[in-house]
Amino acid sequence: MRIILLEDDSFIAQEIKIYFEMKDNQVEIFTNGEELLDNSLIFTTDIFILDINTPIKNGIETLKELRTQGIQTPAVFLTSMSDIDYIKLGFDAGCSDYIRKPFHFEELEIRINKIVFPRNSEKIQIGPKQFFDLSRRELIDKDKIVEISENEKNLLFFLIKNVNHILNSNIIIDYIWQDKIVSDNTLRTLIKKLRSKSSYDFIKNVRGSGYKIEKYDKH
Repeated sequence: MRIILLEDDSFIAQEIKIYFEMKDNQVEIFTNGEELLDNSLIFTTDIFILDINTPIKNGIETLKELRTQGIQTPAVFLTSMSDIDYIKLGFDAGCSDYIRKPFHFEELEIRINKIVFPRNSEKIQIGPKQFFDLSRRELIDKDKIVEISENEKNLLFFLIKNVNHILNSNIIIDYIWQDKIVSDNTLRTLIKKLRSKSSYDFIKNVRGSGYKIEKYDKH
């Protein structure tokens, strides 16, 4: 899981980073909202953790701008601002949860996991008889689970989390392989292998722009 953290308290930020990276997650820290919004990582993260009282552009303004850009990635406010007016502003801006400081790391982890990996099955239809279960990361074709690799699961998860949106190759590569140097050919090979495992081609190649998955319209 990739986490983007907006937090200007360096001690809290490093503690959160250490806690989650010990559990095989990746945490990117930003100290102000403008710095966060200017970074391409906003397109590849799984969840935002946002403090409210940050310099230059605060957390609420930052989340509003993310939503204006069409980025619907879940966001959690982690803040000492406990007044009910701030809680209302946070949810109005589009957050999924609001956690007050001081906090327990385990509680933060539980809340994030519930948002990113919902307990209940969340099947998205991507073809006439094809589904992807977001919570289990399983591809289902004609009522059978298809054996796919970890990279193929990550590819499907990322495209479906951004359903109907075109994602360029660089963004997809960054999400799947992170810091590794990978060529467009490697991505194309991955997509070709995934296509060969399904009876319906649900990954659309948008010439000159990238790839997308469209939510299947039964009608």
